[in-house]
Amino acid sequence: MKRNLSVLACFILVLFLALPVALAAEATPAAKIDPGDTAFVLISAALVLLMTPALALFYGGMCRTKNVLSTIMQSFFIIGIISVQWVLFGYSLAFGPDVHGLIGSLDWIGLKGVTNSPNPDYAATIPHSAFMIFQGMFAVITPALITGAFAERMKFTAFAVFSILWATLVYDPVAHWVWGVGGWLREMGVLDFAGGTVVHIISGVSGLVVALMLGKRKGYGSEVMLPHHLPMTVLGAGLLWFGWFGFNAGSALGANEIASNAFVVTHISAAAATVSWVLAEWLKHGKPTVLGAASGCIAGLVSITPAAGFVSPMSAIAIGLLGGVICFVSVSMVKARLGYDDSLDAFGVHGVGGTWGALATGLFASKAVNEAGADGLFFGNAAQFSNQLVGVVASCLFAVVMTFIIIKSMALAMELRVTESQELQGLDITEHGERAYAYQDLVTGSPVTYTPPVAQSAPSPQTSLA
Repeated sequence: MKRNLSVLACFILVLFLALPVALAAEATPAAKIDPGDTAFVLISAALVLLMTPALALFYGGMCRTKNVLSTIMQSFFIIGIISVQWVLFGYSLAFGPDVHGLIGSLDWIGLKGVTNSPNPDYAATIPHSAFMIFQGMFAVITPALITGAFAERMKFTAFAVFSILWATLVYDPVAHWVWGVGGWLREMGVLDFAGGTVVHIISGVSGLVVALMLGKRKGYGSEVMLPHHLPMTVLGAGLLWFGWFGFNAGSALGANEIASNAFVVTHISAAAATVSWVLAEWLKHGKPTVLGAASGCIAGLVSITPAAGFVSPMSAIAIGLLGGVICFVSVSMVKARLGYDDSLDAFGVHGVGGTWGALATGLFASKAVNEAGADGLFFGNAAQFSNQLVGVVASCLFAVVMTFIIIKSMALAMELRVTESQELQGLDITEHGERAYAYQDLVTGSPVTYTPPVAQSAPSPQTSLA
């Protein structure tokens, strides 16, 4: 009898000690990887990666024949240098443990602590490494967008240095403000589902700053500078449209109803903006153009990006229709009147379209679509529009000031712009020693080499404010 009582007492003691542990485990279940979500995010990351070579084709077809390779090279090379920067310290600065709401710490430098287990602060059902690489593709394409503003005139060395500095000093901090845990704009309630502020606004306004500081291309305004290969541009636009589903739907970070909504509204906005841009162009100039259709679809994609996880399909039609018209006016009228040389309309489409999209989020967002979001002005919450306006102004001012400082500082240490002689020959030959098309050699009768002139001509008076 005593033996049985002893066994019973031991059993009760073990149960008493184990029960709190079991209850704690039940109260705070360990994060569990969902294979479907993980596959979805990794495929989305691959689609976002595709967008940068697609951008190379889009921009490459819009420039002149003598600069097509240099333009493509800028986008393609960025995949390499920004991917390395992201792994070494960029990801830590953007998403690492918060420092006063302004920047991430260097605790995750070299991906230290970024494991294949979930980080519930960002995504509880996928590996932390999957979230990191998905966000890395955003970091890659953002500085590539800027190159459209200064195409055909920046030295390759200067471009490479600028891209690294800009990604570190502009992109990473703003990404932390909006998306990082503890970021001040995130804490304020600014909504940016997939990068209207973080990607498009800051790249567009930064591109305009660089274009103004470098000066106009030689002959701009007096020579015809038409796209050399519109089929290439349309191919790039189509691939961007395709990749954008990973960009926006993938930002749900799981195969769920929010991803489905983002996919649907992304397509609808792009389609609506394609129509509205072409119609506006048709009314203004008398002819609908292929370049207008391609530009319109990109304007619609940019406009819906910050709102994709928060708005309904009908709201997406409104955002796309207005986005196409707004960007068309910016590119065809405002740029012509002000006379700045935004070579491939990086500011006119991404800066202006991103701004419209961020503000439109504050108008059309609805908690009926996404409970984790907020209602916008049209759904009874004027404060959300105010929040979006603060996010737009803050990111614009920061990007403008920091880009100006970067360019000014670089100008003290290196030449930023090619010489007039190099610009006349084209950057394909002078910067890379290559030609895009074999017939160029047949026409010119010259080998694929570049020989510097004996005496460099003086810089053009329009080449530098830096």
